[in-house]
Amino acid sequence: MKLIADEQILFESPDPAGIYCYTPAILVGENRRLIAAVDLGGPGTAALEGPRSRSGDYQAGNQIRIFLSDDGGESWRESSSRLPMMHETLFRTSSGLWMLGHSGALLISHSTDNGESWSSPAVLESEHHHHQSCGRVDIHNGRVYAVYEQSLGNHSWPDVAPVLMSAPEDADLADPANWTFSKRFDPRPALAMAAGVGLCATRFPAAYETPGILETNVVRIHNPASCFHDPSGRSVLLLMRAYTGYENLAAALRGVELEDGSLKIERYLLPDGRVPFLIPFPGGNMKFHLDYDPVSRLYWMVASQADGIHSNRRRLRLLYSPDCLNWTEAGMVAVGPSENGSRHYATLAFFGEDLVILSRSGDRRAKSAHDNNLTTFHKVRNFRSLIG
Repeated sequence: MKLIADEQILFESPDPAGIYCYTPAILVGENRRLIAAVDLGGPGTAALEGPRSRSGDYQAGNQIRIFLSDDGGESWRESSSRLPMMHETLFRTSSGLWMLGHSGALLISHSTDNGESWSSPAVLESEHHHHQSCGRVDIHNGRVYAVYEQSLGNHSWPDVAPVLMSAPEDADLADPANWTFSKRFDPRPALAMAAGVGLCATRFPAAYETPGILETNVVRIHNPASCFHDPSGRSVLLLMRAYTGYENLAAALRGVELEDGSLKIERYLLPDGRVPFLIPFPGGNMKFHLDYDPVSRLYWMVASQADGIHSNRRRLRLLYSPDCLNWTEAGMVAVGPSENGSRHYATLAFFGEDLVILSRSGDRRAKSAHDNNLTTFHKVRNFRSLIG
């Protein structure tokens, strides 16, 4: 099988049996600098130098490592900061680089020197336990829009509910007073309705698993022909992984900024009376990441190839769409070398004529397809030439 991307190892776990490479994030900074973040978790993280999160995938907590490249990803060096957080998301504003994440509490860190160093994480919300993976952040008309998810407290998985958050782009985003939060959207009634019409399973492989939606991307629809387009510009499409027991479904919700400035998450009500929630979506039962390219006027997405309830973690695909509904496969980004050799949970960024991708990956030394020992960097050269 011909692959459309180069691959190189960016980070390798010092202990594949106990330290795992989880959420990756990538961003293009000033002067075409690439900033890559790696979330390290596992029972062995107590051996890592530097701070770790209070809450983590395991009791020892997680740590974010940040790497920089000034030559298009040919070589990398580590920044001077290691952050005690997990499930990070990177974005850029006029005041610098920002990293959202959590340690149970919702956190944010700031870099004013293009990623060389990062502030100690500030707490934005501490009354709830949070969750996410690197998702798209929307910046529009001077405001930042993001989603982090809050635990519903039922001690099952995924058991989370999305919360839409927004702040002025030029504000101090480390000050919680500058953020507006919606009420969380409890997906359980909608999932129960989906189960009633055969779109959601009632039994799962593990006893602690339940239907859920998670790992949200905040997307603004530019195509006026799309049923999700809002000419007023006051709403965004929230596209989420749907853990339903079925492949190739994702969840779609509407995030709205009301006239008084408050935020709300709701189900869509289309002009023909339909109320969509679970929509056909390639690889939507696993984590996916997408962004809008204004040059091609297309949305580009990296997603796992669907192959059963957990998808195929070894096969990472690139797709494109004019409206986030109708997708065309551009090609296979990567295929892992073994059963534990995952290439999944990826994030992408536009880099001139190229597309850069960071993947949660593994080889034969990985503990499992989930608990990975590598973070790999991929580059799709001249990616727009793949448009059919």
